[in-house]
Amino acid sequence: MNGVGRASAFDGLDLQRAPADGPVAFGGSLDAGELLAAYGHGLFPLPAADVYASAYNEARYGEVDGVALLSGVSDPYALAWWSPDPRPVLRPDGVRLPSRLARRLRNGAQWWTTADRAFGEVLAACVAGRQPVWLTEELASALVELNARGAAHSVEVWEGDELVGGVFGVAVGPVLSLDSMFHRRSDAARVAVADLGARFGAAGGRLLDAQWDGPHVRSLGAAPMGRSRYLAELVSTVRAGPLPTGRLPVARLV
Repeated sequence: MNGVGRASAFDGLDLQRAPADGPVAFGGSLDAGELLAAYGHGLFPLPAADVYASAYNEARYGEVDGVALLSGVSDPYALAWWSPDPRPVLRPDGVRLPSRLARRLRNGAQWWTTADRAFGEVLAACVAGRQPVWLTEELASALVELNARGAAHSVEVWEGDELVGGVFGVAVGPVLSLDSMFHRRSDAARVAVADLGARFGAAGGRLLDAQWDGPHVRSLGAAPMGRSRYLAELVSTVRAGPLPTGRLPVARLV
């Protein structure tokens, strides 16, 4: 089972043989249903920014053992699917806030949060000024549709009426995979992740997936989880309910 109840191009994918630190498949579709199925199989997309990036993908990974080539498109190397092993993950209540930030929040930082109130704005802010452009128009369109279906979520951090930080990701069963975040004020992205964790935990979720390992996600509290265990979490019978979306104070996070 892929956790989303539909047949997909990913059903026959053998991740036992797939690379741990490179793409596991190329090709397929960014149709919203296929995108959700991919997350249900433990994959996330990385579209090529241009034809040069696609050519690089083919030259670098075209002969790598265990990489699947999905049919149905003229240039499969324009769309890579990743499933790192291990994967950095956090428990919803385990997002780490530095003591200096915790003091600011306790002392009445003028921030508040919402969820799924400005999904498109968060997507736009996450892609603004970043190179290469991985969040293509096609991927953004699919994510907006998943948000409308209740499968993709954003958290927004506000200072008055100004959007100062945010994060978005895709939820399957008890797992929410964090795709990207942004900040216009120091630490606002970190607050967004902590808030999303709190809301997802309240909805019954039990795992946040940070996708790419590194110092920043480790500073948030992420720890590595092997691919096989991560996939087992995805097919758990536990299912998160609807995410609370209302306006909430950030001080509750400390």
